[in-house]
Amino acid sequence: MLLAALCQDNPVISKRGKSFDPKASENILKIYRFRCNTGEEFFTLLARDTGIRNTQKVKQLSKEDKTMRVTVLNKIPVKIWAKSVDPHAWEEIENLSTLPFLFHHLAFMPDLHGGMGMPIGGVMATKGVIVPNAVGVDIGCGMCAVKTNWKVPDIPREVLTEKIMKGIRERIPVGFAHHEVAQDESFLPVGYDIDSLQVVKTQYEDAHYQVGTLGGGNHFIELQKDDEDTLWVMLHSGSRNLGYKVAEFYDKKAAAINAQYYSVVKPEIRMAFIPQATPLFGEYWNEMKYCIDFAFCNRRLMMERIQEVLSDALPGIVFEPMINIAHNYAAIEHHFGENVYVHRKGATRARKGEIGIIPGSQGTRSYIVEGLGNPDSFESSSHGSGRVLSRSAAVKELSLEDEIARLDSLGIIHAIRSRNDLEEAPGAYKDIDEVMECQKDLVKILTRLSPVAVVKGL
Repeated sequence: MLLAALCQDNPVISKRGKSFDPKASENILKIYRFRCNTGEEFFTLLARDTGIRNTQKVKQLSKEDKTMRVTVLNKIPVKIWAKSVDPHAWEEIENLSTLPFLFHHLAFMPDLHGGMGMPIGGVMATKGVIVPNAVGVDIGCGMCAVKTNWKVPDIPREVLTEKIMKGIRERIPVGFAHHEVAQDESFLPVGYDIDSLQVVKTQYEDAHYQVGTLGGGNHFIELQKDDEDTLWVMLHSGSRNLGYKVAEFYDKKAAAINAQYYSVVKPEIRMAFIPQATPLFGEYWNEMKYCIDFAFCNRRLMMERIQEVLSDALPGIVFEPMINIAHNYAAIEHHFGENVYVHRKGATRARKGEIGIIPGSQGTRSYIVEGLGNPDSFESSSHGSGRVLSRSAAVKELSLEDEIARLDSLGIIHAIRSRNDLEEAPGAYKDIDEVMECQKDLVKILTRLSPVAVVKGL
């Protein structure tokens, strides 16, 4: 059982001869999952309920780092920055801890919530293999942001609604919509032999219609203001259907290889892997890289179109260089003395001095941050606030009237119109300020941004 394994294997916590009732241990762990708000509280409850006598090291660990909890599952250290962990995510974390190719430890950011195989907010380093589903289906999905020289109070409401927001919606397709006219070849990634990319080449023509489109779900375009009322533009989007096709193709290929060679990785946990020594590894790697670059091109083109709208509406507007980051990808990185494959699924790289973007929901703040290069997180941070309600639960449980009133009271031009829009209502997400507090050892806040107007994917 999990708690017994934790106490037996954890190098910091020893059970000191205490006997465990497995059923009772599971129940205790379930309580921890929902009751522990800090690392110190987690270890205090653990010591109390298991009868651990040597609590001095536990207290020292808690004092050293109050934002991170450490446990051990299947002899794998698990480091968690989240204040709470939903049962779905816990099940996936336990599944990940059984993988035979893990390197050093698993790390989970404060926006952690259940995903499909690997939790969102997860960072996993591997040796000798890559796991397509640990990258996810929206390969290269990420953020970009641009600061301007205009002050939000100087923008008339009519200009904001009739020229800027209307202009953005006219130039950038959202949801399942694509451009009606193929976009120029120059907007796509360069330097690739398309014929050698067996999935990309089948989607290449469609990519000309998809580049510069927002997509649906949690993708958004947002006009924001900082603490000095300066106008910013932020957007969130990825590789569109192209990334999905690549991810789907190689996940199936990986599953077939795993079955053929009797892999010990259970197929039901959806973590099929591709060994580095196989030709399939290089094929996936190259197509993943193309999708990452396509996602960047997609965001860059949308930002260019938004800047055109703003230039038409706001005379003399000047744009600073675009900040761009991805949060669904794998990369070769050096950690703890070795070169490994780091998978980030809903996590942002946060090397020391690296500038990043952590968005909130459409009713809360977003942040421009600077990475602190924390090795325990594999130099990573959260990619956003993280869901507290699934899409279906949000539609079922949230009040449409309350969510609309909340945004209206803040003066935000928002995208909540019907019950289905509650999937992306602020109440469906964790408190972004709490998330930021949980990762103060991962990033430093540079700029706080508040929403002014929002365009959401449908």
